[in-house]
Amino acid sequence: MTLQTPTPLRCHILLRAVALAAITGALALPSAPVAAQTANDTVLEAREALRKRDKPRLAATRAAALAANHPLAMWPDYWELGNRLADAQQDELNAFYARWPGTYVEDRLRNDWLLELGRRRDWGNFRAEYPRFKLDDDREVRCYALLTRHLDGQDVTDDARAAWFAQRDADDGCALLASTLFDAKRIGRDDVWRKTRLAVEANRPRMARQAAAMLGDDMANAVGELNDNPQRYLTRKAATQGRGASELTALALIRSAANDPDVAATAMNDRWAARLPADLSAWVWASVGKQAALKLSTSASDHFQRAELTRTGNVDVALPDDTLAWKLRAALRANNGAGRWQQVMQAVTAMSSSEQREPAWIYWKARALQALAGSSQDGVALGAQARELLASIASPLHFYGKLAMEDLGQPLVLPAAPAPLTPEERNAAAQHPGLKRALLLIELDLRSEGVREWNFSLFGMGERELLAAAQLACERQVWDRCINTSERTREQVDMAQRFPTPYRSDVVARAREAGLDPAYVYGLIRQESRFITSARSSVGASGLMQLMPATAKWTARKLGIDYTHDRITEHGTNLRLGTGYLKMVLDSFDGSQAMAAAGYNAGPNRPRKWREGPSLDAAAWAENIPFTETRDYVKKVLSNATDYAALLSGQPQSLRARLGSAIGPHPGAADPAERELP
Repeated sequence: MTLQTPTPLRCHILLRAVALAAITGALALPSAPVAAQTANDTVLEAREALRKRDKPRLAATRAAALAANHPLAMWPDYWELGNRLADAQQDELNAFYARWPGTYVEDRLRNDWLLELGRRRDWGNFRAEYPRFKLDDDREVRCYALLTRHLDGQDVTDDARAAWFAQRDADDGCALLASTLFDAKRIGRDDVWRKTRLAVEANRPRMARQAAAMLGDDMANAVGELNDNPQRYLTRKAATQGRGASELTALALIRSAANDPDVAATAMNDRWAARLPADLSAWVWASVGKQAALKLSTSASDHFQRAELTRTGNVDVALPDDTLAWKLRAALRANNGAGRWQQVMQAVTAMSSSEQREPAWIYWKARALQALAGSSQDGVALGAQARELLASIASPLHFYGKLAMEDLGQPLVLPAAPAPLTPEERNAAAQHPGLKRALLLIELDLRSEGVREWNFSLFGMGERELLAAAQLACERQVWDRCINTSERTREQVDMAQRFPTPYRSDVVARAREAGLDPAYVYGLIRQESRFITSARSSVGASGLMQLMPATAKWTARKLGIDYTHDRITEHGTNLRLGTGYLKMVLDSFDGSQAMAAAGYNAGPNRPRKWREGPSLDAAAWAENIPFTETRDYVKKVLSNATDYAALLSGQPQSLRARLGSAIGPHPGAADPAERELP
């Protein structure tokens, strides 16, 4: 479940007075408690005024915060100016930057202003502002920046094409960059069609239409029509006379495959495969394969094989990395679970260079080499290459690194703790202005703003500084910042920071009471909520174990627990209900921690469907989970649990043992009681 912590804008100032005293004192707030409370209340009122779009109230609270010299006054100032940015002028921005130099809000407002300057086509001020943008983390701003370089006579074709193809949503900056370079004949029609295919593949109809519009209104209208009803387009208008007609037909088939890959495969076999140009036919077959793989269809690997056969010879088809990832996953399931290891190799080899460096694909390439070595004259060399690949990713710090270590016969030993932080290092973190502001924002329930302020403050820090900042967050029990900050180090790894154990006595007691491994419970909580008791997801899941209200109510009834909805975020109640529910899910999957984690995240009915088909190595099964969030979640929960088990026991652990045996269809009829599980 994706964590989306709310920022309720109510002020329980009196209840927080003691908790805030240490922070507000360090930030030089007025010494009188009432004055501090009033000043904090002003900031919260400003945020509420922004939410309600109450410009007069926002202006008044901004002025009050500035007059009081509140340590967070920059935020009402940012909200007020940002709220009227469309009417602002450069001198107002310059004055704001001068008031808050080097701060997060200065850099973030510059980001907002660069977008506004791009929309205004004010390239003079844009050129002056862009070099001062510290984070430079906005794709649309980068597209505007590339455009200014083009206008200045530089060749930005390769960078522009890459940025445009990577665009996730239709926006002005990247669209303007592409259309300008298209008019200058730096981007060609083939590029436009590729972009349109990528957009249709990703189900981004607005972006697809935006790209096709570069080829004329007729093409844009046709793309809109086939997106709305691909089958009707294929029946009434599809043709292959000319490249444009063939491209539109291919787009309709790609869109049809997203609705029903079997229908698209039949259309290809019956009519279109022989008529489309070879490169488009290969792309369509790969799209059909991807959609079939997402449905865990046994035909997926065959569709990818058709794509491979179609593109032989001089046909070059640069498929998207995501499609190639599904080619690999389908190959793991092929041949009744025995795998098509040559197809795994093909998929990894065809990926972009950056994607090929991902540990997941290095791991499966190594497994493919091991499988192919047995029947190859070069078996010894292939085996050596596989071991070299595994060694390159072997690490106790992530899922595939752990699997690589175990495959190499290495014990999963945790990294040694770094040297203790010195008083000077700890004090530097405690006195860091940005970190102090972040902690105060979080204390005031302005978590989103606090997290952004915190992350900006980490920019440019060395490893010891990061460890000190993480320790500060740990001591303040801001566990998500503690974990996320500590995870940024590469050489000096503090596992106790990365895997803290808040509420240890309660977690262990509730886990054992439910018959669960405490390390598994900790691994799940770390992924669900980062130990934020007030966490609430976008779909309404709450508390440490991110329980949905209906699930909490059902579980309480099953366990005979007196429960009302207002108790869902109480850590004791949440733990008892969460562990009780997790145990029922785990039992329903015969103790499979991978399947139970998938069921906890996506609902138990989905993994029941995902286990159908061939019996798979548990790691291959996890890699084939169709939902990106759940696939990532399962791997991280089990990796987390392995680390927690090592920390709690002091002994090396095995991720392989935690993954368990192969996962396949249930051997008998499902227990009707299992179907009750929400």
